[in-house]
Amino acid sequence: MTALTDSNSTQQVNVQNSDYLERFLDSLYLEQGVSENTLSAYRSDLDKFCLFLKGQNLLTVTAQNVEAYLAHRVDLGLKPRSTARSISALKRFYQYFVREKNIADSPMENIAQPKAGQTLPKTLSEVDVESLLAAPNITEPMGLRDKAMLELLYATGLRVTELVGLRMEQINLRQSVVFVKGKGNKERLVPMGEEAMYWLEQFLQGGRAQMIKHATDFVFPSKRGVGMTRQTFWHRIKHYAILAQVESPLSPHTLRHAFATHLLNHGADLRVVQMMLGHSDLSTTQIYTHVANERLKSVHEQHHPRA
Repeated sequence: MTALTDSNSTQQVNVQNSDYLERFLDSLYLEQGVSENTLSAYRSDLDKFCLFLKGQNLLTVTAQNVEAYLAHRVDLGLKPRSTARSISALKRFYQYFVREKNIADSPMENIAQPKAGQTLPKTLSEVDVESLLAAPNITEPMGLRDKAMLELLYATGLRVTELVGLRMEQINLRQSVVFVKGKGNKERLVPMGEEAMYWLEQFLQGGRAQMIKHATDFVFPSKRGVGMTRQTFWHRIKHYAILAQVESPLSPHTLRHAFATHLLNHGADLRVVQMMLGHSDLSTTQIYTHVANERLKSVHEQHHPRA
């Protein structure tokens, strides 16, 4: 990369680069209706590239300049996902100027996106789950409700939204199944299991009647006697995690992830887990095999004499 030593030239090129950026961003806004947030992200990524160039004209950039910039980002320890976004911004920028016939070819033509890797879902160990499930005070109606909800969530892998929105007609106690209408109005039947079934019956026969202040068909009413929000239940989970001294990171889907991972750890078929989770694509479910494999590696390292 050729650094410009004349301060006036540098200033002139910087002004020119600024003009290029404005032309590109204006085209995104006027021709494609890109949002202000997206425009701001593009501007930020392109500004960082300009700073690295130290005054070099953006339209004289080569593939080698770009590769040096990407290597610089690696040296800084920036995440692949952030670099992938930066590459996308640069590709669109140079595609625009090729289309405008300001340059013949894009320096980004042979630049590949970095592999960002697959984000593994946060889950809990079986010991942590047992501690969490034992935390509610079942002598109180609200505690009994929360116990039934946690047991059902772990036994079925329901999404939190599906759980708090459950209506009485979706529960079949005789067959011990839950009828769920999930994303895209896709319907599925999920077995409850004995433990969840037991605690659900305990709540329906006792605590629920004490919590209802007026007619409602929600299975799990709030303390005001109406439907519960997913945010309220999420706060309840965090409360019980503190009581149970569960230090693993939690998310609203933690027990759903634990449900899938623990099933696979115990030999469940991936397609069966897919059906119970309500995933339309098997590849979405396959991420849990990575979690299960990580667990197997950990067990091997801890217990094998030659690990």
